[in-house]
Amino acid sequence: MINVGIAGIGFMGWIHWLAYQKVPAAKVSAIWSRDEKKRRGDWTGIKGNFGPEGTQVDLTGIAAHAELDQLLADQNVDLVDLCLPPHMHVETCLKSLEAGKHVLVEKPLALTTKDCDRIVGAADSAGKQVFVGHVLPFFPEYAHARKLIDDGSHGNVLGGTFKRVISDPSSQWLPDFFDPDRIGGPMVDLHVHDAHLIRLLFGMPTEVVANGRLRGDVVEYCQSLFRFDDPQLTVCAVCGVINQQGRSFTHGFEIHLEGATLQFEFAVFADGSTDVMPLKVLTDDGQVVRPDLGDGDPVNGFVAEIEEVVRCVESGNPSQILGGDLARDAILLCHKQTESVKQAKPISV
Repeated sequence: MINVGIAGIGFMGWIHWLAYQKVPAAKVSAIWSRDEKKRRGDWTGIKGNFGPEGTQVDLTGIAAHAELDQLLADQNVDLVDLCLPPHMHVETCLKSLEAGKHVLVEKPLALTTKDCDRIVGAADSAGKQVFVGHVLPFFPEYAHARKLIDDGSHGNVLGGTFKRVISDPSSQWLPDFFDPDRIGGPMVDLHVHDAHLIRLLFGMPTEVVANGRLRGDVVEYCQSLFRFDDPQLTVCAVCGVINQQGRSFTHGFEIHLEGATLQFEFAVFADGSTDVMPLKVLTDDGQVVRPDLGDGDPVNGFVAEIEEVVRCVESGNPSQILGGDLARDAILLCHKQTESVKQAKPISV
C-alpha cells in the first residue's frame, strides 16, 4: 500500500482525490491546505472544467496539515502529490525529495528547463522517483492510439497533427495565465500536453518551426512543425488562446500509420454543450472502426495515471511515460517553439 499526501486542495487536488478512491493499492493518508475549511473537509467550493463539483469530504483518519513541513514530516506519507500552481513546483518538489518522499507533481514540472533539471537531479540524489502529471497519454483516445502504435498492428507511425485551443482564461479565472514566472501561458501550461505526447510517440525532434502571435513575451497562439532525423515523420501542432469565449476548450488529433489513420476531436462550448468526434480508426482496406473506450468518465485517465505511479514505486522501476526527463524535454520543446515565433526562423532543439 502506497500512502499519499495531497498537497493543495483545489480543482486538481479534488480530481486526484477522486482517482485515489478507485486505486486499491494507494491510500490518501494526509492532506495539506492553507484553507481551514478544506482541512475540515468542506470542499464544496471547488469547480473545474470537467468532472463533478466538490462536496463535503470525510477526512476521518486522514491527517489534515496546515503547513507543508508538517506533511513532509509525516511518517505515514510515502508519496507527496503536489497539486499546486506551477510557480510553486520547484521549491515544493525539492523539499519533498529532501524529506525522503517520492513525488507526483502536476504538469508542468517547472517553468524552465533549468529548474526541471534541478528537480530531476534532486530525485536522483535522493534515490526517489519524481513523476509528472502528464495525464494525456492515459485518456482513453490517446491510450488507444499509443496501443496501436506500440503493437504495430497497422504498421509504423508516419506522423500526426495535434490540436489544443482554449478561450482566454485570464479574463475569467486565471489572471496570471500569461505571466511567464507564474503559469507560463499557452505553451507551457497548455501545449506542454501535446509536446510531451509528441516526444513520447516520435522521439525528440531535431528542429522546430513555429509561426504565431505574442502577448508580451509569451506566445498567445501558434502553429508548429516538428522535424526529426527521420525525414518521413510529419508532425505538427496547433495551440493557444482565441479571443472568442464561445468555445472554452477543444483538443484532438489525427495520427497517420502506414495502414490506418486515427481521428479524434472534442470541444466544450459556452452554452454548456459539447461536441465529440469519437475516436475512429480508418483502415487502408476501407473499414471505419469505432473502438469501445468505456464510459467516458474523465477521472478514469487520472486513475490510470496513478496506477502507473503505484506500479513504479512498488517495483522501483522508472516510468517511461511520467518520468522527469520526458517532462523536461516537453518544456524544452515549448521554449524552442517560443524562440522560433520570436525569431521567425527554424530553431534547433
